[in-house]
Amino acid sequence: QLQASGGGLVQAGGSLRLSCAASGRTLSSYRMGWFRQAPGKEREFVAGISRRGGSTDYADIVKGRFTISRDNAKNTVYLQMNSLKREDTAVYYCAGSRADGGWRPTAMDNWGKGTQVTVSS
Repeated sequence: QLQASGGGLVQAGGSLRLSCAASGRTLSSYRMGWFRQAPGKEREFVAGISRRGGSTDYADIVKGRFTISRDNAKNTVYLQMNSLKREDTAVYYCAGSRADGGWRPTAMDNWGKGTQVTVSS
């Protein structure tokens, strides 16, 4: 089971760090991603990281502002979000996949409950 945490209300320009903790499974077996869904919009890819953390991918809209990392010893994945903008407001989800592939939401087979991030101006 995956559980995302760390969301909250922050002013534009501020920072938040999200965590995704796994229980009942070994996270190192999964490539992990962060996704988000804003009201009325489809779920979209934000950032992804390979099983050992050696490779990362980012959506263009967050490059240079967000950083994904993982600590397999702690069975946790993180998303450091800096320079937050109002348009980053969404529910953020972590997800994992045992299989190789892209970062489409449909490619992920394990999802956690989301955490709300709200950025105010």
